[in-house]
Amino acid sequence: MRLHRNLVFTTIDSLMAIFNEGEYADKVVARALKKDKRWGSHDRKFVAETIYEIVRWKRLYTEIAEVKEPFDRDKIWRIFAVWAVLRGYTLPDWKYFEDTPVRRIKGKFDELTKTRKFRESIPDWIDELGVKELGEETWTKELAAQNEQAKVILRVNKLKTTKEKLRAILMDLNIETEFHKDYPDALILTERANVFLTDAFKDGLFEVQDASSQLVAYFLDVKPGMRVVDTCAGAGGKTLHLASLMENKGQLIAMDLYESKLKQLKIRAKRNGAFNIEPRVIESTKTIKKLHEKADRVLIDAPCSGLGVLKRNPDSKWKLQPEFIDNIRKVQAEVLENYSKIVKPGGKLVYATCSVLPSENQEQIKHFLSTEIGKEFNFVKDQKVLASESGFDGFYMALLERKNK
Repeated sequence: MRLHRNLVFTTIDSLMAIFNEGEYADKVVARALKKDKRWGSHDRKFVAETIYEIVRWKRLYTEIAEVKEPFDRDKIWRIFAVWAVLRGYTLPDWKYFEDTPVRRIKGKFDELTKTRKFRESIPDWIDELGVKELGEETWTKELAAQNEQAKVILRVNKLKTTKEKLRAILMDLNIETEFHKDYPDALILTERANVFLTDAFKDGLFEVQDASSQLVAYFLDVKPGMRVVDTCAGAGGKTLHLASLMENKGQLIAMDLYESKLKQLKIRAKRNGAFNIEPRVIESTKTIKKLHEKADRVLIDAPCSGLGVLKRNPDSKWKLQPEFIDNIRKVQAEVLENYSKIVKPGGKLVYATCSVLPSENQEQIKHFLSTEIGKEFNFVKDQKVLASESGFDGFYMALLERKNK
């Protein structure tokens, strides 16, 4: 296997931006892939996958390379050399690879991978937190699963097509997909492909959405004609799924603190042919109060640590800080208390996170049910999704029902 200079230089530049300037890996990768129009699919795949791999295994590779932050360009080259050696590349005769200790790299890899925090490339404090909350055995399995490459999963837009028709359309483009009996709207790609370039995507026949995330809308038990509120809608992945299940009938209010995200949702909704969505920016507590006891269904897709989606966002483990976890738990409790008031008597609420930590999930629900407003709700059921058991993202969802007065 040969390394090509322009692809490697793009990778090095990208890693500099992610490690030193705090940029998000997905945005850096998207920018990198636009660098040279002459690149074929193999070139683009090399750049994207190499960047993500080095970000994912940053701790292990830096330990083997014996470099510490901040990373100058020479240190990034040393980290890249470790990746290349461990991936079986023959190092070309470039000045950057002079004196690369190939045998020592392999030896250090064998030695370090006996220890979980190096083997799974995780900061000490997250490793300790995971053990504390999930126990050694479950956390060890979960970390290993979170370091596997995320599958590309589509959610068929039933407002425009069926799963069978979409599969046939993609098959004509040589994009093979599989069904999964537990995920009624999911098509799983057998090999990664840039589905965003297809006419099927531009025509709104599908969205890219992880299988675990697709469970949430079903969990909320929506029906056509209902008034449904998505309180933390963001760019609207789950909102669009709800619109599909509501068959465009009824009112779907999509709320968020950030107008920029709701603007993205408007664009996506138009492409999806979802016309019952009403975006609302949360400008103050008045926005919420106006809706008190008005909704049949409320989704609280709460802000969280994201420790269920590390396979999709490997750079987040390097950005997370212990104080963020403490703060986010407080935010989750506040959001639950405030937004639950939107549910009308007899209505239902789903609290969801993309975290696997009980302190963000079951314990939040337990605490909420002991509060003044929480006492007006009955716990119906919950679902804990671990990446190590499902093969998809780690997720949590709890269904509560507001008592009739």
